[in-house]
Amino acid sequence: MKRFNILAIVFIAFLGSLILQSCSSSDKSDIKTDNPEQAFVIAKRNYDKKDYLQAIEDFSLIKIKFSGSNIIDKAQFYLGMCYYKRTEYILGAYEFEYLVKNYATSKYLTQARYQLAMCYLNMSPKYDLDQTYTKYAIAEFQNFLELFPNDKLAADAEVKIKELKNKLAYKEFKNGDLYSIMGNYKAALIYYEHVLQEYFDSDYADNALYNKIKILIQKEKYSTARIEIERFEKKFPKSEFLSRVINLKENLPS
Repeated sequence: MKRFNILAIVFIAFLGSLILQSCSSSDKSDIKTDNPEQAFVIAKRNYDKKDYLQAIEDFSLIKIKFSGSNIIDKAQFYLGMCYYKRTEYILGAYEFEYLVKNYATSKYLTQARYQLAMCYLNMSPKYDLDQTYTKYAIAEFQNFLELFPNDKLAADAEVKIKELKNKLAYKEFKNGDLYSIMGNYKAALIYYEHVLQEYFDSDYADNALYNKIKILIQKEKYSTARIEIERFEKKFPKSEFLSRVINLKENLPS
C-alpha cells in the first residue's frame, strides 16, 4: 500500500541507526544470551516493567540476532506494542504491518491487525484537519472484521468504525454548513448530499437532509423539496428533525 512508503522510510532510517548502534555498542540491550527463549524472557520482563525504551532495544536485537527462531513473531508483536505504548504510532504501525505481511500463521496475527488499526485511530486528528489517517483506520478495522468476524474484538471494531465514519460525516456536514453561511448553496447541497450518500448511517445524515430541504425551499425549488421531504420521512421516521420537516411540508406553497 502507498501509505507504507512513508512508514518504510521512517523505519529504514530508524533501523539503520539501530544497526549502527548495535555494531558500535553491545551494552544497549540487556540481552547477552545466545538462547532465543531466554532473550525473549529478558525483553518481555522490561516490557512488563514499562521500560519500553529498553524493551525496544531488546526486541530489536532479537529481530536481528534470532531472525530464524520460533520466538521472532512474538518479539515482532511486542516491538510494535512498545512503540504503541510510547504513542509512537507510525513506528508501531510499521511493526504491526511487518508482522501481518511476514508471519501469516502467527498466533499474534489477529491482535497485530487490530493494533495496526488502533495505531491509525490514534493518529486520526480533529475533524477539521486532514482525515487520511482516519480513512486508514477505517480500512484496517474493516479488514479486521472481514478476516476475524467472530473475534472477541469484532464488536469493538464495529463501534470504532462507526465513530470514525461519524467524524468524516461531521467534516462533510460542517463544510455544507460553511458554504450555506457563505451563500454558496450549490456547494452546500453537494456536501449535504455527500453525507447522505457516503455516511447514510451516521449521526449527521438526518440533519444534512433537513438542511438540504431548507435550502431547496429557500431557493423556491418546491417540487424537489417535496421529493426530499418524502425521502426524509421514509429514511428517518424517528429523527429529532422530523417534526420540523413536517412543518416545512405543511407550509409549502400549493
